[in-house]
Amino acid sequence: MPKKMEKILLLCIDLLTINAAFLGFLQLRTTAHLFVEREWPFLILISLILYFFWLLIFFFTGLYQSWYIKSRFDELIGVFKTVSLGVLIIFILTFEPEHDLATMPTLGRMLILSYWGMMVFLVGSGRISLHTIQRKLLQAGIGQRNTLIIGWHDKARELADKVKKYPALGYRIVGFVSLEKKEQGGEHDNKPLFGQIKNLSTIVAENNIEEVILCLNKVSNRKVIETIGLCEALPVRIKIEPDLYNIVLGQARTNQIYGFPLIEIHPELMPPWEKKIKRFIDILFSLCGLIALSPGLLFFAFLIKIDSPGPVFYKQKRVGKNGRIFVVYKFRSMIQDAERYTGPVWAGKADPRITRIGRVIRKIRIDEFPQLINVLNGDMSIVGPRPERPYFVDKLKREFPLYTRRLRVKPGVTGWAQVKGKYDTTIEDVKEKLDYDLYYIDNISLRLDFRIMFYTIYVMLRFKGQ
Repeated sequence: MPKKMEKILLLCIDLLTINAAFLGFLQLRTTAHLFVEREWPFLILISLILYFFWLLIFFFTGLYQSWYIKSRFDELIGVFKTVSLGVLIIFILTFEPEHDLATMPTLGRMLILSYWGMMVFLVGSGRISLHTIQRKLLQAGIGQRNTLIIGWHDKARELADKVKKYPALGYRIVGFVSLEKKEQGGEHDNKPLFGQIKNLSTIVAENNIEEVILCLNKVSNRKVIETIGLCEALPVRIKIEPDLYNIVLGQARTNQIYGFPLIEIHPELMPPWEKKIKRFIDILFSLCGLIALSPGLLFFAFLIKIDSPGPVFYKQKRVGKNGRIFVVYKFRSMIQDAERYTGPVWAGKADPRITRIGRVIRKIRIDEFPQLINVLNGDMSIVGPRPERPYFVDKLKREFPLYTRRLRVKPGVTGWAQVKGKYDTTIEDVKEKLDYDLYYIDNISLRLDFRIMFYTIYVMLRFKGQ
């Protein structure tokens, strides 16, 4: 089932079940001889308000995420927790301290528990019914994701046979990729050996691969990390056989349905509601920042223009989330065409290409502020790894296999590596900052983002920019 169709059906089912719970609640109040508004326009208005309230709660708690590799029991638990949170919010919003604390709980207040029970039962039943239909479609081969197995040996072929036994997992094995140069051609169960690992990006693109399962048998830890690094640069989800779990301990979680375990490598750690709030904060901070700082930014733009010939802004291609190329904006702090004779290089501590005003704005890091435009556009976030140029990304991917993990999140105006590490002037500096970036990605949270933002203000006030 296409994702858009899945979302539309979920919204329709939630609309029906949420309103059914509301009507059931009204019927209970009528049976208990409690006041119930009889005017239909008013009731329709209340039902719409409630529906959009629950829509917001469901959206922020991730109930509209894809349910692949998620059991119906897990779905029910998710509904239970989300409805409990929503009913608690309703209880608090309708709480009247002077009345409710002075008397025993009334029957009308107690009936909110009945509303909670109806919501859990009706919404849970509706979603489980839809998921049951979807699972039946998967078992019939409809809606499965194209899946590639990395490995070409007996164990990899056994894994393909196991996956075939459980079509409801949603994997459609389309072929294999080999790690060995000597392995050429061949097939298993009409699934071909596409080629070697060096051609992985081409194989993924040509076959619309959505999932990759690593079955690497006995290989070195370095080879496993390199293979994961190659997959990280591609728009695929990565699973790995349990035998290799110790290599990536702490960076994985197990998905197990029908007793068939697969381990997801580098899962998303930030819950959906935090992602939405993070994007809201990005928009709010960047918009307010551009408006509030506009007089100062115009002043520095004037100084840059009169200090040296060339444009005020410096535009450069950078690599964003999932390897997408975008144009980053900065105040120009170097002479025009600074890399004409040197080619792509990192700025040094006493770089002669930096202008007089450039040294000032780099000291207080004002040169980064135009990137708030990139944040508004959605290319960047306020907090995240530093966006790097394609030339250096290609170079660093070969040097550090896990470098592409940085591309799993949006780059940021500031970040853990920017405030803790030094400027990139050597490959050792890059390695140190990569460790900081990986720490941020593996511990990403709103709490850490706020910590980094406050730390950034402290770093700016020290005037230690380069």
